[in-house]
Amino acid sequence: MIHINNLSLKIKEDVILSDITLNIKKGKITGLVGRNGCGKTMLMKCITGFVRPTSGEVIFDNKKIGIDIDFPDNTGIIIETPSFVPYYTGLKNLMELAMLQKKIGKKEVEAALKQVGLYEARNKMVRKYSLGMKQRLGIAQALMEHPDTLILDEPMNGLDNECVKMVRNILMKLKEEGKTILLVSHNAEDIRVLCDEIYEMDKGKIIVG
Repeated sequence: MIHINNLSLKIKEDVILSDITLNIKKGKITGLVGRNGCGKTMLMKCITGFVRPTSGEVIFDNKKIGIDIDFPDNTGIIIETPSFVPYYTGLKNLMELAMLQKKIGKKEVEAALKQVGLYEARNKMVRKYSLGMKQRLGIAQALMEHPDTLILDEPMNGLDNECVKMVRNILMKLKEEGKTILLVSHNAEDIRVLCDEIYEMDKGKIIVG
């Protein structure tokens, strides 16, 4: 599904990623773990086309990122903390994003809000959302177009135990539907419960997998 071949990234004199080769299998949840600063988020940015590697390649459904396509098709993404327009409501934020590709309408956006437990808060301005609500809005954004692939960087950040359980259930259901998921989490239980394969990173390298 996603093939990362000999990928390296250097910024000025700093080596951020070093010779990473990784295969992310279709219909599986793949976990990526490691300490803060080990390169996980930057690797996800390379996979999604937001950052171009110094060398190596990312092949996404037989298309090379940066050559055949700039960004992966049909993919829901959360990288770092989700950002929204604070003086728009949750619903308006997602509707504005939905207009970019025009794949879905209000019905699908509202269904995604229901899925993450935000439907009752859909008409509240995002500046009044708690950290956990903003995180759930980011998850709704990643899910709303029914992508085949999800790339999620710490999706459980700021969530209470009940919401963590809800998101885990969503991800397990999506895997049962054949979705491909790459998950970064600092929570060992998230990784243990959800992931079919686990890779550990340290100092920009894959050290266990």
